[in-house]
Amino acid sequence: MSIYGEGHRKIQDTFDSRRLADKLEEFIHDELSDAEVEFVESREMFFLATVDENGHLNNSYKGGAPGFLKVVDRSTIAFPNYDGNGMYLSTGNISSSGEVALLLIDFQNPTRTRINGTATVSADDPLLAHWPGSNLVVRIKTREIFSNCPRYIHKMEFTDRSTDIPTETHTPPTAEWKKMEALRDVLPANDPALAEDG
Repeated sequence: MSIYGEGHRKIQDTFDSRRLADKLEEFIHDELSDAEVEFVESREMFFLATVDENGHLNNSYKGGAPGFLKVVDRSTIAFPNYDGNGMYLSTGNISSSGEVALLLIDFQNPTRTRINGTATVSADDPLLAHWPGSNLVVRIKTREIFSNCPRYIHKMEFTDRSTDIPTETHTPPTAEWKKMEALRDVLPANDPALAEDG
């Protein structure tokens, strides 16, 4: 089944790129190669697109230490959900539709890979213990994997990893915004910000 629909074909034909698009589609695959496994597991961030039950999109930045994006097998990727703003937009959308798209970029050595698939969310996944501080695990069954031309990727240098990433030996500081008086009475009962205020 082609990834292209009528809208794609109309624009491709306008610019005489249908033949090129068809050739590039031949490179799309559903299982990770050795090089792609290495690339995925070395990422410290990616962008995640999800779809809600109304077909509306949400895009989110996900960050962590190398290895927070884990290749379970050639067609399964997993990552943790860490403490956030309590909206659960990405995981809620995944629970509703399961459709996800990941964009992984290496800004030091301009490279990018797209991964599309279907995902599930679990609060009792065995991998939960793999990521201290996580409360959910997202597993993605890969459907389409393909690299993109690195043109237009700005080359940037990595300087510091966020101090908010939990590890076995590090409990992140409480988010400052959670200490706002206007939010005090709506925070979850077990939120660390409440304990700090005593």
